[in-house]
Amino acid sequence: MTALTAEAEAAAHPRARVPGPRTPCACVRTPLADREDATVVRHAGAVAKAHAPDTGRTALVRRLAVAAGRPDVLLAPLAPAPVALRDRLVTFWPYGVPVDPDDPDAAPWEAAATLLAKLHRVPVPAGLPPMRGPVKAARALDRLRAALATAATPDPAARPVLDAWASLPAWARAEAPMPGPPALCHGDLHLGQLVRHPEPDGPWRLIDIDDLGAGVPAWDLARPAAWYACGLLPPDEWTRFLTAYRRAGGPAVPADGDPWAALDVPARALTVQTAALALTKALTAGRPLDEVERALVDACARMPSVPPGPAPGPPH
Repeated sequence: MTALTAEAEAAAHPRARVPGPRTPCACVRTPLADREDATVVRHAGAVAKAHAPDTGRTALVRRLAVAAGRPDVLLAPLAPAPVALRDRLVTFWPYGVPVDPDDPDAAPWEAAATLLAKLHRVPVPAGLPPMRGPVKAARALDRLRAALATAATPDPAARPVLDAWASLPAWARAEAPMPGPPALCHGDLHLGQLVRHPEPDGPWRLIDIDDLGAGVPAWDLARPAAWYACGLLPPDEWTRFLTAYRRAGGPAVPADGDPWAALDVPARALTVQTAALALTKALTAGRPLDEVERALVDACARMPSVPPGPAPGPPH
């Protein structure tokens, strides 16, 4: 963490990257995240992110280039390439103000949907890797299986999650190529992936390019769709999101009518992924599922009785 903070300080004050003593800066130094897949720290107006140890440099550079080329949609990086810090690749970003989790009424659903629609209409750059959404879902199931293997007693909540996963088509489980002509996708859309920049009242921009790539655009709508289907997102908020996406010309769903032929499979996959992660955390902590986690497992239990919808159609 200390070395990463030093990298963030250097990014915030690039002219200070010279040999010799410096007066310590009294600017803001804040750890923003410290997880297995990412460590993120802020120094003043700059953010340094250490990516997961298995992150490939070539793919990351290509994703950085997309972000740099579309600053109207994605937060643009401060540098075009990562630097190596021990066993991690580190990228640098301007600081943006995130969504306030304590003010759900101010959630920028329209901004998120409009940015997604713009992103999905960008031609996919040559050589861009696939969107990593299905891979992340498959890893969540791997983590659940590992937790079950070491649990003292079997958890009956695991069976509906595993059965729901098995009922999904192979492409949604990262076992086959994604269908249709690809669109440029974010790969992990939720409200935590938006910031205002320039701060504090600048336009919203999407962040976190680790899963950016070519794929099925409906995947980017799947998390709010899944929350809505599970009763965790109020209908009016879902309607705001979907309406804004359609108004902006988003290609993931038809311009009018029922969107679920396109959204059904991705929404199921995100529901199973979220349930698997929740169950893994509960097993690890030795605690029962809470009300929200139980709603996700219950949704998984209903899935095998209703065949999944068709694969999403090509972008239009």
